[in-house]
Amino acid sequence: MSAPVIQGWCPGALRPMMSGDGLVVRVRPRNNSLTASQAEGLAAAAIRHGNGYLSLSNRANINIRGVTPKSHPDLIAELMALDLVDENAENEARRNILVNPVRPHFLGDPDHYPNVPIADALADAVAIPDAPRLPGKFGFIVDLGRGLRHLARDIGDIRIESAATGWYDFILRADGMPTGKLVTGDTAAGLAIEMARWFIDSGGVGPDGRGRMRDHIARGAQLPAGLAGDVPAAPEARQPKPGSYGGGELLAFAFGQVRAEKFSWLAKAGGSIRITPWRMVYFSSGLKRRRDLHDDGDFITNPADPLLNVVACTGAPGCPQALGPTRALARRLAPRVPQGKLLHVSGCAKGCAHPGAAPATLTATAPDRYDLILNDTAAGAPARTTTDAVRLTATDLFPTG
Repeated sequence: MSAPVIQGWCPGALRPMMSGDGLVVRVRPRNNSLTASQAEGLAAAAIRHGNGYLSLSNRANINIRGVTPKSHPDLIAELMALDLVDENAENEARRNILVNPVRPHFLGDPDHYPNVPIADALADAVAIPDAPRLPGKFGFIVDLGRGLRHLARDIGDIRIESAATGWYDFILRADGMPTGKLVTGDTAAGLAIEMARWFIDSGGVGPDGRGRMRDHIARGAQLPAGLAGDVPAAPEARQPKPGSYGGGELLAFAFGQVRAEKFSWLAKAGGSIRITPWRMVYFSSGLKRRRDLHDDGDFITNPADPLLNVVACTGAPGCPQALGPTRALARRLAPRVPQGKLLHVSGCAKGCAHPGAAPATLTATAPDRYDLILNDTAAGAPARTTTDAVRLTATDLFPTG
């Protein structure tokens, strides 16, 4: 088995990545939010220039797959007309900012709560010519939720998040540190950029150009006094599930993929759409046509749906690095995953769909062979290897219960 190639960067719209089914064009909506007209235009573009599907990433971005080099320029022109493309590929790559999508209207104008102004200030700061040149996957999180953190389980290197000291307090925290520094709406973005510069200056980036804050801290790096603090972060919000959530509505898709025409229907039914890193979309004011929603292969509305307990990448043949298929297997095994557990089916050891450890992971090592890995990542040591993964039972997958 050959080792997967670690690209060290993520595709964008201006810098797409070739895959087994064509170019992957990743759209990064500013503040992870789409207006209704942007959502409808994006869906139409995916039908005209891609495979007719939209896929949500775990960074709250949207992938259009199946794009050809010939159709890519026309797709970019349409995305530019929708204001969904950055000025250049470098700015696009730097704007790796995950924003809390839970900004319900009953709290007033959701985009006047500090999440959006701070994220906008960060986006402007990383686009200036002398901004720090960070690794391709290095990212920021803006997670202000009035006493809760909705993105606590999501990966981010520099975090601006709610503090435990009060609803309107928030901190700047380096990932891997237990506490952070109290900041304000006026100081948060500037100090986050200072932390990014410190990360580079203190040796956080390796010779291969990659580096993560958590690993840097774990190796003993010490934050300077002006960026360190002793304020704990706010509690985690409850696990997101389809249905009412945080004053709005969450809607899930199996494996984060939806037909483009159904995504366009959602824009008509619910207005603006917020993209989440949970492979769900969030409607801050609910859906006007909620009665028309039902579990139909496109939408998951039942919080107990077994498909919510599995994650799977594109797999073979869509991804050239995948050594075996993933999603059909994940669908077959989903009913055997107990509620509260998670099964990750990965086409290779990179584990793109779920980079962290999972209670159970099946990693393809050949078209019909999978390693079963327990409580580790897709690259972990296998507990067993099987050539008949579809017959695995709940006890096989989760032997400790």
